[in-house]
Amino acid sequence: MSSSSPNQSNKDENTRLENSTYNVLVAIGKEADFLYSTIDKYIEDAERDGREHLVELWNEMKKDKQKHLSMLRQALEKEAKEEKIGQ
Repeated sequence: MSSSSPNQSNKDENTRLENSTYNVLVAIGKEADFLYSTIDKYIEDAERDGREHLVELWNEMKKDKQKHLSMLRQALEKEAKEEKIGQ
């Protein structure tokens, strides 16, 4: 396999993903983990403790994280369409 493109040097030989694509995948995992396993617990704790300002804070952060996750999914879709994944 001696045909090399300029982008091939940025790909991990095990995953065959470019570093920037891998970074998007890692960020999706971190955002999703926070959204689906952490933030609701924080909201519940703040509600239980009667800390309305913290409930508002966590809910605002949840909205932001959902927006970030959506942006990352769009970026991953673009990577896939540009065939940056699995080549």
